Amino acid sequence: IEKVNSPKFILDSGVPEVPVPPDDTPEVLNKALSGLSSRWKNWWVRGILTLAMISFFFFIIYLGPMVLMMIVLCVQIKCFQEIITIGYSVYHSYDLPWFRTLSWYFLLCVNYFFYGETVTDYFFTLVQREEPLRILSKYHRFISFALYLTGFCMFVLSLVKKHYRLQFYMFGWTHVTLLIVVTQSHLIIHNLFEGMIWFIVPISCVICNDIMAYMFGFFFGKSPKGCCKTWEGFIGGFFSTIVFGIMLSYVMAGYRYFVCPVEFNNDSNSFQVDCEPSELFQLQDYFLPSMLESVTGWTTVRLYPFQIHSIALSSFASIVGPFGGFFASGFKRAFKIKDFANTIPGHGGIMDRFDCQYLMATFVNVYIASFIRGPNPTKVIQQLLALRPDQQLYIFNSLKAHLTEKGLLPALEEAAAA
Repeated sequence: IEKVNSPKFILDSGVPEVPVPPDDTPEVLNKALSGLSSRWKNWWVRGILTLAMISFFFFIIYLGPMVLMMIVLCVQIKCFQEIITIGYSVYHSYDLPWFRTLSWYFLLCVNYFFYGETVTDYFFTLVQREEPLRILSKYHRFISFALYLTGFCMFVLSLVKKHYRLQFYMFGWTHVTLLIVVTQSHLIIHNLFEGMIWFIVPISCVICNDIMAYMFGFFFGKSPKGCCKTWEGFIGGFFSTIVFGIMLSYVMAGYRYFVCPVEFNNDSNSFQVDCEPSELFQLQDYFLPSMLESVTGWTTVRLYPFQIHSIALSSFASIVGPFGGFFASGFKRAFKIKDFANTIPGHGGIMDRFDCQYLMATFVNVYIASFIRGPNPTKVIQQLLALRPDQQLYIFNSLKAHLTEKGLLPALEEAAAA
């Protein structure tokens, strides 16, 4: 009789066996909560650790954008490690050659490509100033492709006749993980460069929805476990997140530290967050609909335009964002596991906390590109300065002819002469 836990049975049954991580709840919490039922014990453990994580989130915001970027990179690496570890735990008995080595190598290649693009884009002057960086920037995409091609060839050379199908499974596993984790974390950093408010508000809305959905589901839901995936949790989380997003946006929109784009100062070789806030972050009067006017007695309200956008962000975080969690839950059920890891007691792994955040990051990036961001004169000038003198003169003459044709150049010259 074939053993139930043999590799062949696992592959044929379609139900892989993943080792269940032990409960790593701190002993002091286990003793303090020993008299409670498992339902309330889990509630208190999740609550205490949630407050600790929120406090840590405030702390890294205080440390500034550079630290936030490093934290995003660390979270990305940890999420990748948790997903790859599941694959290795399922199929390690097959002794697939180079699986983990190639997985981490591809992570290095993809990060080199994305972060190289970011450095070239946002640190253009610094890159042009340093000769080694200028050369790396010029041939960045070729180097990235060569690195990836090396990994691709290594994978082909590692193929074993009796494991072809399984090795291609794991090759696809690695690349889908890279697509989900690395690409989304790269978009998070791009959102951060647009202004810390585009980083903090979306992440906070997802956190608020997660907490409030759990609270409403726990106290008002009909599930015996108090699960947040109930109608009570969904509806309560939605309205709570909308109100929270509007209030948080109002508070943050008044501070330049949060609303100004994160830029690199070439003189001080450091990041700076200082600008004249755009119209998006300046108070404006809005007329209320007649229905609301009859209820409140107000004809106008004074809001930041960003608060209107925050409603879209909050709505996505509470309606579509949870589908990232549902996707992760389906993945875990497919492998008969409760959590991706046991990094955070009561919460699971880092991926368990960021499954909705990655979907939110993509939405925010697309939202900014579609409705917020316009042409950036600073980047255009930086690119012009990198051209040869004859190319610069050609663009200058073309622009001068265009302005003269439009009738703008004489007016500008008269204004300069006056």
